[in-house]
Amino acid sequence: MDYRTIEFSVDEGVALLTLNRPSRRNAVDLQMRGEIPDAIARVRADHSIRVLILTGAGGHFCAGGDLASMQGAIADAAAGRDRLHANIGWVEELVMLDRPVIAAVDGHAAGAGCNLALAADFILATPEARFTQSFLRVGLVPDFAGMYLLPRIVGLQRAKELVFSARALAADEAMELGIVHSIHPAGQLLDAARSMAKGFCQAAPAALGLAKQSLNRSFNLDLRTALEFEAAAQGICFNTEWHREAVRRFLAKEPSQFTGLGAARRES
Repeated sequence: MDYRTIEFSVDEGVALLTLNRPSRRNAVDLQMRGEIPDAIARVRADHSIRVLILTGAGGHFCAGGDLASMQGAIADAAAGRDRLHANIGWVEELVMLDRPVIAAVDGHAAGAGCNLALAADFILATPEARFTQSFLRVGLVPDFAGMYLLPRIVGLQRAKELVFSARALAADEAMELGIVHSIHPAGQLLDAARSMAKGFCQAAPAALGLAKQSLNRSFNLDLRTALEFEAAAQGICFNTEWHREAVRRFLAKEPSQFTGLGAARRES
């Protein structure tokens, strides 16, 4: 696919997906809704890609859905549902991707853009980043999995406050609430994201993917089911070459292949 609204590149196991409609603050239109899932599918199919970084061009992450492109396109409730229903598959694919996803957020992350960032495992932000559940400002409800992701990150009561007020969260407050992992100057944001990504590239792929799957599902599992998932996942990991080499290194008193993550908690 020839991309017109995103840029996609891969370098040493790290994929970079850049939302690229800077004149519209990277608002999501129908073209972008077709291109993002294509890029996600490329990541999933290529196991040499170990990490995905999401970011936006032009000093903003994503201003949400492109309201201008919706005018006249939603004739009735069924059409509105169909428009959003088309996103279900790829949004779930992004949330459950079996590799770490890092969002590098500068400027606005509003509405669907805010929830696109929340779909990542870690959000790195600049001091200028603003996170807004802006849906009620235009008489809509959160989409792009916002009603699933937000309360799991900040708790139910705070999620209601953020959705009902539609207020903007500065990077510092977003970090206090657990939305943002770390804050970096704008000129260092992508370097920090790449540094974190390189750390993940050293980790065991199977263990990392299975741990993410287990943690993502943990809120919906009873204890016994969680234990069964752990047992099955561990059985897989025991039989990977990565684990066997790690045991050999441990017994030989050699350094581990995985030395940790590169991004600091705060660099602002």
